[in-house]
Amino acid sequence: MDADVPGTVLKRERTRDAVLELIESRSPGDAIPSERALCALLGVSRPTVRAAVDELVAAGLLVREHGRGMFVAPAKITQELVSGDRALSVPQAAGAWSSRLLEFTTLQAGARVGRKLRMSPAAEIVYVARLRLVDGAPMAIEHLHIRAELVPGLSAQELESGDLYEHLRATHGVHVHEAVQAIEPTVVTRAEAGLLDVPELSPALLFERLTSDTTGRPVEYVHSLYRGDRYRIVSRLALGPAAEVAPDREGHHPGIPPGDFAHGDAIASSTRGDIQAAG
Repeated sequence: MDADVPGTVLKRERTRDAVLELIESRSPGDAIPSERALCALLGVSRPTVRAAVDELVAAGLLVREHGRGMFVAPAKITQELVSGDRALSVPQAAGAWSSRLLEFTTLQAGARVGRKLRMSPAAEIVYVARLRLVDGAPMAIEHLHIRAELVPGLSAQELESGDLYEHLRATHGVHVHEAVQAIEPTVVTRAEAGLLDVPELSPALLFERLTSDTTGRPVEYVHSLYRGDRYRIVSRLALGPAAEVAPDREGHHPGIPPGDFAHGDAIASSTRGDIQAAG
């Protein structure tokens, strides 16, 4: 259908909204009517329905399965960001999070990580790569770089159980205080696509985070790659004073192992103008 024909854009938009309403009234994995059935139901042409469906598939809201039909896609994992200058905990992301360790080793920091952690490129760090899963489905690849001097004896089991910051606090007296995090869009490589079970060059969100202790010393540098089709960022903007609410300290935060900041070590979170919320 020619987009220049009067009413075409509005018709496509209304068709998209009608299909979206069908999606929102169903659960993930539920089937929706075929394109032919939707044409009859909505009283529009096949190209109009197909354009709406294509858009919703690209947005990660619908899944096409050859020979089977169309189904409601798995729900996106939502992470909320909160603005403000006070120290607070970042609200948890949804889902049951787990980890699979990909790599665990000690090596030299190198120039770039050394600059991030304000240490010699020849100084040692603990490098950890792990796959993060939500309800058993791959969601992110996380790369952690930690000052080796702070974590002698750190084990893979501690990382799997999410006790890194508890280990720092209880064993070494290191209290994390602040995390500065940046978010930007990117695409996945072939290797990353294989781990995340998505096509090569699929959209993704890149998180980079630098965590410091109460003295301002960098403790940990993390960069994480999150699936763009399953992860969503929502910003809550404070427009006035509100009553103090005890933060929920359970759950997962991007790049932060579950259980971190569980002992009152808060994250200073702010929404910056150069970081856009992904929808």
